[in-house]
Amino acid sequence: MSTRSAPALVVPVKAFHAAKARLTPVLDEPSRAQLARAMAARVLSAAGPAQRYVVCDDDGVADWAASLGHTVVWTPGQGLNGAVTIGVAQALDEGATRVVVAHADLPLASTFEPVLNGPLTLVPDRRLDGTNVISLPAGAAARDFTFSYGPGSFGRHRHNALLLGEVGVIHIDELSFDLDTPEDFRQWISLSTSTPQP
Repeated sequence: MSTRSAPALVVPVKAFHAAKARLTPVLDEPSRAQLARAMAARVLSAAGPAQRYVVCDDDGVADWAASLGHTVVWTPGQGLNGAVTIGVAQALDEGATRVVVAHADLPLASTFEPVLNGPLTLVPDRRLDGTNVISLPAGAAARDFTFSYGPGSFGRHRHNALLLGEVGVIHIDELSFDLDTPEDFRQWISLSTSTPQP
């Protein structure tokens, strides 16, 4: 076990070539892969001094993450919920004081500072359906939390958090904006002053 005493960021990253299939009407496959890589890089760069863990089951993603100095958590066959659970456990085992789990498709992310203190905290997406960010203080809250991603995950995650005690819900524009659909893409283009670089 490490003696590290700092927060950690855990980001599950899908194979870039397979990411963002719902954007097919507006982007071809190479463009979608480039966008997915750029968004993941932006989310990871928003971690500040936190240790970064990339949870993946794709060799290309693993090589990319390792080349940037991030810790690779190899989780083939685990599915998103199992993979994130493994990533969080590794971060805690290595001494993280808090673990922030964030999706890799947050094109406006710049900092996770607002969720680095306080109780277990959820940041839902703009539609109050998905859960873009989960911030878990080290201890029972992080060890016992049940991840339940998929449609309607925010309601399930809030329920799971309440079973463990106090929970905070924060609406942060730059963390609530995820990029899934062509409409999201068009809105992001209209909002953005610059495109994240791979």
